[in-house]
Amino acid sequence: MTGRMVMDGGDITRSITRMAHEVLERNHGADSVILLGIPSRGVPIAERLAAAIERASGEQVPVGSLDVTMYRDDLRRNPTRAPSPTRIPEGGIDDRIVVLVDDVFFSGRTIRAALDALTNIGRPISVQLAVLADRGHRELPIRADYVGKNLPTSRSERVVVQLAEVDETDGVIIEDPR
Repeated sequence: MTGRMVMDGGDITRSITRMAHEVLERNHGADSVILLGIPSRGVPIAERLAAAIERASGEQVPVGSLDVTMYRDDLRRNPTRAPSPTRIPEGGIDDRIVVLVDDVFFSGRTIRAALDALTNIGRPISVQLAVLADRGHRELPIRADYVGKNLPTSRSERVVVQLAEVDETDGVIIEDPR
């Protein structure tokens, strides 16, 4: 497989910083905001986003994780995956603005599963979506509120996000199976 780097560590940092400012602007601060990362790489992106929000505003934003494995509609078609823990910040999500955070936005099915999972946890004021890379090819009518980078891709290509917390390096690579 051949691949090309489309975002390096600096690009990722700048994208997350920009998204932090967009979250603050849209929500008039971070007072009611909670970030929930979707495992595995959405969690460290959510933590970085929270740090960027704090640097920009001085406000701390609670961060948690939301595992969507058992809410997916493609469990029978994909290999079995062990669920990750769901961690909801103290105080829950009721009457809060929940920003779901993921690495790559593709068909929309992961986010649909996340919305289903949220309904079992509580009732937020609103749900927003932040993604590091949006590669298109939506199968459901869902769009991201905050996007690090739009990456036009073919369906056969694969977008790989590498984060230092998981992979010891930062980068976004588009792999071509040919």
